[in-house]
Amino acid sequence: MTISNIARIVSLSKVSKSVCFIPKESYSSYVKYAEHKPLEKIRNIGISAHIDSGKTTLTERVLFYTGRIDRMHEVKGKDNVGAVMDSMELERQRGITIQSAATYTIWKEHNINIIDTPGHVDFTVEVERALRVLDGAVLVLCAVGGVQSQTLTVNRQMKRYNVPCLAFINKLDRLAANPERVLKQMRSKMKHNAAFLHLPIGLEKECKGIIDLVDEKAMYFDGDYGDIVRLEDIPVDRRAEVKDRRHELIEHLSNVDEKLGEMFLEEKVPDVQEVRRAIRRTTLNRTFTPVLLGTALKNKGVQPLLDAVLDYLPHPGEVENTAIIGERKGADGKTVILDPTRDGSKPFVGLAFKLEMSKFGQLTYLRCYQGMLKRGEYIYNARTSKKVKISRLVRMHSNNMEEVNEVLSGDIFALFGVDCASGDTFINDAKLQLSMESIHVPDPVVSMSIKPKNNKDRDNFSKAVARFTKEDPTFQFRYDGDNKETLVSGMGELHLEIYAQRMEREYNCPVELGKPKVAFRETMMSPCKFDYLHKKQSGGAGQYARVTGIMEPLPPDQNTLLEFNDETVGTNIPKQFVPGVERGFLDSCLKGNLSGHKVSGVKFRLQDGAHHIVDSSELSFFLAAKGAVREVFEEGAWQILEPIMFVEVTMPEEFHGTVIGQLNKRGGIITGTEGGDGWTSIYAEVPLNNMFGYAGELRSMTQGKGEFSMEYSRYSPCLPDVQEKLIRSYQEEMGLLPEQKKKKN
Repeated sequence: MTISNIARIVSLSKVSKSVCFIPKESYSSYVKYAEHKPLEKIRNIGISAHIDSGKTTLTERVLFYTGRIDRMHEVKGKDNVGAVMDSMELERQRGITIQSAATYTIWKEHNINIIDTPGHVDFTVEVERALRVLDGAVLVLCAVGGVQSQTLTVNRQMKRYNVPCLAFINKLDRLAANPERVLKQMRSKMKHNAAFLHLPIGLEKECKGIIDLVDEKAMYFDGDYGDIVRLEDIPVDRRAEVKDRRHELIEHLSNVDEKLGEMFLEEKVPDVQEVRRAIRRTTLNRTFTPVLLGTALKNKGVQPLLDAVLDYLPHPGEVENTAIIGERKGADGKTVILDPTRDGSKPFVGLAFKLEMSKFGQLTYLRCYQGMLKRGEYIYNARTSKKVKISRLVRMHSNNMEEVNEVLSGDIFALFGVDCASGDTFINDAKLQLSMESIHVPDPVVSMSIKPKNNKDRDNFSKAVARFTKEDPTFQFRYDGDNKETLVSGMGELHLEIYAQRMEREYNCPVELGKPKVAFRETMMSPCKFDYLHKKQSGGAGQYARVTGIMEPLPPDQNTLLEFNDETVGTNIPKQFVPGVERGFLDSCLKGNLSGHKVSGVKFRLQDGAHHIVDSSELSFFLAAKGAVREVFEEGAWQILEPIMFVEVTMPEEFHGTVIGQLNKRGGIITGTEGGDGWTSIYAEVPLNNMFGYAGELRSMTQGKGEFSMEYSRYSPCLPDVQEKLIRSYQEEMGLLPEQKKKKN
């Protein structure tokens, strides 16, 4: 906080009484941020949305109005500075958020920890791990784009972690802005019980401010930066509309809140405080979603959003967090509710949710769920039992670090020099044996070959791969011994492209990416019995194992899983050898017989077998299971599955027919269309294998106006011609084609 900024605040606070501004008290305590506030005065929130909905711009405004930064910069600004939360050079260059960034600020004596997350589906794990540790969220929607594919993904993630949210419809100043349509989409597509808390005063170029339906006041945002909030009476011509909309809001609340429901039935008119309390109760229960309006770029509606965060989103004490007792030692795995009180009397429990390499070493982001942690203390990793001394405790403001001496329950902070994985639990008492539920990590869907352009860069290449795979669990690296190439897998082409660019920029290691490889799967079409005897005798102790049972396909909704069932009765197969059979089955499923891809959607039912008192071992049964699977590969009916993507294309109406025709050519099935105000959205399911290169094609078809996004939907059997092509190319690689065999002979 600079002296000039404080002077600006003090001078602005002397404006007439109709002006509301940030309380001066916030700034006097701002310097003392490290002072621990009561639990009720803490908010941990995330800002999530579809790509290009204005999350980072909104965060920039929040930091400016709360005095955290002195100047606002645009995501793709002309001054080449870029937004504070986009600290990576690539983010500023591309104008997108790649990594989630944490910061903290103060608004009206409340500490607010904020995590700005990426909107692109390729970086969805950043959203996953942010929502895992947050108490509330702001779901940003574009007033033109509305509910888009990634909005639905974020909504599912919020539901998975039971995170209450506010909706903020941004970009009211954009051409074709229509918040009414967005609200209808929230109700129909996302199944939210949602209602406006604000109404716009003008749209597009005429956007002047908003009307608050709770307080029944018109709000205008004056000053060069919209930092002076002027409250006025509602314009006469809007009063009838405001009355109807307020009635609609109370009706939606009454449907899910008993207290307000009783008042509604008795035809009593609730006062402002009763409405506020009802909104808070229903938001915390996830039965109601308040919808606020504004335009972050034009500095309108951000301060009321901050007030709503304090009024309607939970503090850490209102969220129930649990840990599992004794899971690490194989005990009963009972759950215990963590105590978030900030007096430091309870043992420390924290969750590592994000890893990042910095010039000082590995930076580990943690959320403290219980107790207190001080610099110099020791903590234990609940998974590995390793003991670590805390030498530095820091709070993050984007890529800047600020040292603190202690953290309490509800705080988000970072540590140096802690070797751990994302999702590890830390405790300060080794006897506790507590572990928290880890973070859901989606499977990668695209693989590409990768190699450094120069052999001399191999050391740097290894360092880069080791760092990035540790930081991002959806970025995976492996060596394919059959194709003699190294492969990287990720959530999409952009995901892998970004990491290739980071290797060149940060490690001076230019790399070549090969053609994307789709993660096909192989599965069974019908059950197949097996009875396999593995017998080997060459003097001394031999090998003997027999396995009998059946392999069968799992239901279509489980076709990405593998299941092993031990149905043996008696001692024909001693129980100590059963894990060997399971390992043999899983090992064989790493590579199928048709195309060399992984096997999934199969259940292995071990029903009987035989063993030898001397010659049987776990290895014998491991090899017998592999032989049984090999037998089923040859005798059973198999098919190849391919990933199907949910694709959403948005473009001007005149290109509707062309785009549908092109999606049909790519093997897509149109599942729905939606239009209005000259724009159309097409929803389709398309095989991922057919989607490569679509971005350039869509731009050329729609004169650069079309946009599309896609996310993984499910695995489905591929077409016969695709299957034949995959089988033939695999046989060609392995030298198994008849003409290749003739040449060898």
